[in-house]
Order: sequence, then structure tokens, then C-alpha cells
Amino acid sequence: MGEFEVHRVRFFGLVPAGVRCLACQPRGHRLALARTDGAVEVYNFAANYFQEKVIPGHEARSVEALCWAAGDRLFGAGLSGDVTEYDLAGLRVARSLDGCGGPIWSMAANSSGTQLAIGCEDGSVKLFQVVPEGIQFERNLDRRKGRILCLSWHPSDTHIAAGSIDILRVFDVSSGQTVRRIMVNYHVQKVKPECIVWGIAFLSSGTVVTSDSFGRVQFWDWERGTLQESHTVSTSAVLSLAVSEKEDSIIVGTSTGATYQLQLLPVKMGSLEKRWVRTKPFQHHTHDVRAVAHSSTALISGGLDAQLVIRPLMEKMHKKGYDAVLRKFTFPHRRLVSCARKARLLLFQFSQHLELWRLGSTDETGKDGEVLTLCRMPEHLVQLKSKGPEHIYCSCISPCGGWLAYSTASRFHLYRVRYEGDGVSIKRV
Repeated sequence: MGEFEVHRVRFFGLVPAGVRCLACQPRGHRLALARTDGAVEVYNFAANYFQEKVIPGHEARSVEALCWAAGDRLFGAGLSGDVTEYDLAGLRVARSLDGCGGPIWSMAANSSGTQLAIGCEDGSVKLFQVVPEGIQFERNLDRRKGRILCLSWHPSDTHIAAGSIDILRVFDVSSGQTVRRIMVNYHVQKVKPECIVWGIAFLSSGTVVTSDSFGRVQFWDWERGTLQESHTVSTSAVLSLAVSEKEDSIIVGTSTGATYQLQLLPVKMGSLEKRWVRTKPFQHHTHDVRAVAHSSTALISGGLDAQLVIRPLMEKMHKKGYDAVLRKFTFPHRRLVSCARKARLLLFQFSQHLELWRLGSTDETGKDGEVLTLCRMPEHLVQLKSKGPEHIYCSCISPCGGWLAYSTASRFHLYRVRYEGDGVSIKRV
């Protein structure tokens, strides 16, 4: 084998964007993921969890909620107050509609995928009809004070449960009126100033499941307005909640980076009576777990540490294989570093700027594995900022280092790079 040098690059200061929300495609094989920089990614379960699509972020677009509707149509909503439909073929925003309620904190589709409900900053819950050409505003439900942080439809599509600060409400979809109002911190001494309901799920049995800032997962009988069960799973806030399709398993994520599973199990062997039991804690994240999802065979979680973790349910696995392996998606799947081999240059891609570096060099030789002292340190040549709110999607530098190009969702930019002594000049072509 011939001699070669290995450059250990430690000056790429990439800060990955955290995971903000997740959405599993009902009766499908796709997982949608939104990050804190507004980027949306789509993973395919059937293709070994392959990341098949990436829609680049935008400075004016933050995604707080994602949901699938009408089969394979993906919708997002965020603090800009718009409901957005994504073009999964063109990897861009297909259309957008103002929700007219301020920032949108939550969104959910009914079981048939024909209606969208959004929860707004002004305390309103709005219904939209999903039509072939987009979405149409249908009507407002009963409005109260307090932002709507989470939403869930009953599987029969007759009622909607909404979580807010200190309270959860149940709406009748046909009349639009509030039919039940429950104070979630009524039976607890108010040690903390307020109880925030971060996650909610409406089960087919009529039970409403909530997760809150007191670290509790609670089960409510919405018709009577009574508390059935309460599980304190953490000393910190429980930020996210998801229920399996069969409604026999729940996953929650906390602000300490831990995720917990609760299962509906018989009280005794062979007994028909069942209760919710906390069975499995997992510590795969280092920061807040802002999003969780529950597929038929795995528990999925995403945190502000930018990791996407897929933990298979071993009781659902019938044979060994790739599906039975714990997966952690830590690094970006796209190429963010481009190399000009002849000119010994590296181009680093960030969300809204590029950095061009010259590699260091050495005159020494050594044995295998030995670290050589540099006679010339790596040099930061230039920083090129992208104009406009769109994030950079891809970039490249020519092998000679004389040409540099990058692209956003709507524009392509080409630059001529000239090296004059110790200086660098860039001219747009």
C-alpha cells in the first residue's frame, strides 16, 4: 500500500438542528420529521428507514406540528400562523393558507383524513376541509382564553380534545360547543404557578390521556370529568405523547432526555381487567424529547440533540434482521462538505452561509498512526452568506478550487474564485 496523509478536520463548527415534531403516516410506511430550522424530512420504513426526501428550511417558516391527511398528503403549521401543504415530488411548499388565529401550536387530522383541526395562540380551534386543490376554512369551534398546545380527534371523528394551560377541553364537532371542561391541576397543591398540558390523546374508549409539565401521564373519563389514573413518570415535564394504533401502548418523552413506555396489561394472568403500567424507561437523548411517535413495531423519539432514535419492540419481532436493531440517526444524510483535491480546499455548508478553508500542511514524515506537527495551520479564506430567507440545499466546489456553486429551493448561484497572494476574491457569475 502506498503512503498517504490523513487530515483530521476539527474546524467544521456544524450545529445540527433539533427535532421539533414527528408524524407517522396512517396505514402507511412513512415518517415525517420537522426540525427547528424549518426543514422537513421524510423517512421510509419499508426501505430500511431510508431518508428519501428533504425539504429545506426557511427563516420565516417554523414548523410546530405535522400531520398526514388524505392518504399521502403532508401538512405543516407553525408560529408564522400559516397552514402549509408540502409538494413531496418537487420538495417545496405547494401552497399555504393563513389560519387567522395567530401562531399555530398544534394540528391534527381526523381518522378519514378529510378534515384538519388547528390550535391557535388566540385560544381558538379551527376546522379546515381537505379538498383536492388544497384546504378550505370550514368554521371555528367554541373559543376560550389560552393558547391550544395540543389536539386529538376521537377515532369516531365526533369529538376533539384540546390541551391548554391548567385545563383540557372536549369539543363536539357537529355543534362546535365545549361539552366538557376539566381542570388538570385541581386535586394538586399548586406548588408550581401553572400546569401546562403538552400532549393529549383521545382513545376510542372515551378516555383522554394527557401529559403535563408536572411530569404526569393522566387518564381522564371525559364524560364524567373524573380522573381515572395518574402516573408520575418523571420529576421534570413530559413534553410529548403518542399512542399505538391498537391503543395498548403509549410512549412519552421528557425534558431530561428520557422516554417511557406505558402498556395496557391484565391485572392478573388470564384476567379481563386491565390497567396501564409503566414498563420500559429509555435514556437515548441528552436534551428535551420534543417529539415521539408509535409505529406498529417500534418506539420513535426525536430530541433537541438532533437525534432520531428508533427502538424496535422486540415482542413484535418474529425474526432477526435489520428491523430488530436499535437505530440512531445522528449525522445529516446530505453531503455538507465539498473538497477541492488539487487546491487542498474544503467547502463547508451551513444553513445560510458557506465557509471556504485551506488545509494545513506538514514537512514531516512518520510511522502509521503518528500525528505530525503542522508547519502551516488551516486557514479560513472566506465566508459567503446566502441572500434571502431560504436555506442552502446543496453546494460544491470545483476540483481546481476556481468555481463555487450553491443552490436554494428556488435559485442557483455560481461564483468565480480567484486567489491573489494571501487574499481571495469572489465574483458572482
